[in-house]
Amino acid sequence: MRLWVFILFASVVCARAQQAPSSASEPPQVEPIKTSITVREKLESPASAYITDLSDDAILSRPGVNLDDRLRDVPGFSLFRRSSSLASHPTTQGISLRGIGSSAASRTLVLLDGLPANDPFGGWVYWSRFNPDTIETVEISRGASTSAYGDRAMGGVVSLRTPTPEARHFTGAFETGDAGIADARGGYSDLWGPVGFSGSLRGMRSDGFFIVPEGLRGSIDRKADFDFITGDARLDFFRDQDQLTVRSNIVAEQRVNGTSLRENSSSLGTVGAHYQREGLSITGYHLRGTLRSTFSRVNAARDEEALTLLQRVTSEDSGGTVVWSRSQNTWNLMLGADTHRASGMSRDTVVFSGFQRRPGGKLWQQGLFVQADADLGQKAQVYGGLRHDFTDRGNDFWSPRGGIAFSEGQRRWRASAFRSFRSPTLNEFFRQFRVGNITTLQNPTLSPETMTGFDTGMDWRLDGFLLRTTFFHQRIEDLIGNATIRLEPSILRQRMNLGEASGSGVEIELQKVFGPIRTEAAYLYVDSQLNHRWMPQVPRHQGSFQLLYSSGKTLISAGVRSYDAQFEDDVNRFLLPGFATVQVMVKRRLAHGIAAFLAAENLLDRTFIVGFVPTPTIGNPRLLRVGFRWESGS
Repeated sequence: MRLWVFILFASVVCARAQQAPSSASEPPQVEPIKTSITVREKLESPASAYITDLSDDAILSRPGVNLDDRLRDVPGFSLFRRSSSLASHPTTQGISLRGIGSSAASRTLVLLDGLPANDPFGGWVYWSRFNPDTIETVEISRGASTSAYGDRAMGGVVSLRTPTPEARHFTGAFETGDAGIADARGGYSDLWGPVGFSGSLRGMRSDGFFIVPEGLRGSIDRKADFDFITGDARLDFFRDQDQLTVRSNIVAEQRVNGTSLRENSSSLGTVGAHYQREGLSITGYHLRGTLRSTFSRVNAARDEEALTLLQRVTSEDSGGTVVWSRSQNTWNLMLGADTHRASGMSRDTVVFSGFQRRPGGKLWQQGLFVQADADLGQKAQVYGGLRHDFTDRGNDFWSPRGGIAFSEGQRRWRASAFRSFRSPTLNEFFRQFRVGNITTLQNPTLSPETMTGFDTGMDWRLDGFLLRTTFFHQRIEDLIGNATIRLEPSILRQRMNLGEASGSGVEIELQKVFGPIRTEAAYLYVDSQLNHRWMPQVPRHQGSFQLLYSSGKTLISAGVRSYDAQFEDDVNRFLLPGFATVQVMVKRRLAHGIAAFLAAENLLDRTFIVGFVPTPTIGNPRLLRVGFRWESGS
């Protein structure tokens, strides 16, 4: 597929758009201001935090193959090494919010319909398991904004919710394009009296792309290809004020990681249930996963490769939550308890010697929490919460938080403060791994991280205009990261408590509607320091701009995402230069329920570095895709 094909397609669609009746679709609107955090389904907790709430229209109007690529317009959202989930090892797909992610362990909790979606062994996220077509809303809150979540939400929460079943509703989509991408998706939902069912299936394959720059490639380099299949099913029972939801989700994927001998395969499945009636919410779940990886050593000329390690990581996690709430005209109260038990083992085989090791263990955590808010009159509201967490490793932690908000006409002023912690993951305790020619050791003696933060900001919404600003400061003690032990002859690192890290910055989000056009701009500045050096994997500046045109049967979306330079490592030796990419999508409704689209990521084919191993590795090239989407039902 060539660039001229995209230009021709866009020209035809734009020309036909002038003949389309403007009444065929609603004009663009600015997003509403979200003032509460969705804890479980219909249970919400008012908060003074900065919360981003994206509708399904906002998600589908952004170019991207997987969901993580569509969320990069959100201020501060990025994956470890700022790479896409299309061509990165699963263990590097943890989230960073507000510049606190210095390792692959995600300090952000990801929920799918209230069930944890982070890997139980390492905290990373399999983004391939989320079908963008089935996500109704995405809610992102920064920091420990509510007491309802434990240590896995130290840096924030990303909550994904799917729609309740509809009567005889069908969806289908197929797309193809550069890198041999073939993506097929389908879904169905129906209602039978008090019972509702919905399910979806997605399969995708790609020939991949090279992740080493052309001038440095050798005979052992291969395209980083990937294949995956994912499916989910949801069953709802409705009766008077009661609702019981049972759901499951599973993903299996296979990847070649850029050379002849480096590859991984993984599978992860979740089953859970949620019961809710007025004032009571009960959730239980079980999650199980397996990750198989091979590691190798490559010479400087990249023409010789030797297998060094075979690894098979198995893990599982079981847990549950009980929440009781009560609301009156001027106050809300929420009490709850939660628990989860994660266990796992890394089965390693050293190829040269045949030596085998079986490090692993378990982590059992429990928590009690209270959250409340009250009106003070004169459009003022106060918020408070307290959480107590304790684990079987002897950790005992109290997490207070509080906030206040004032409403003044169309403006809302807010401020909040919190204290939280994060226990080391089983991955950080027990798993050794190798990235390129860099070896990183485990550390079973790690201590928990503790974080203190506060922020203050303003939300201002008028007809066709939205401005949100937030100033924040955060400090993490005993931050866990990859400490450089040796640089020569090969790089050796180990997970350690690196000391105190601090960061201060500002987030800005602006939306403006001009008739059928909506413009969006987002910006994050954060000055993050670790032991008087730059925090690794954190750029100081990060921003995006998107222009959305929607009229009649046509939607056109174009945007730019920009990242400042950042360091790869704790000693600030490897600098990743800044870069910017351009994304474009054109969508045209052909008939009732049927639409065609063409999308491009990295339209200008910009080459950008996402890591050093120590050979530089690069992100995805230009990816042009064309496809169709079909939807029908009542």
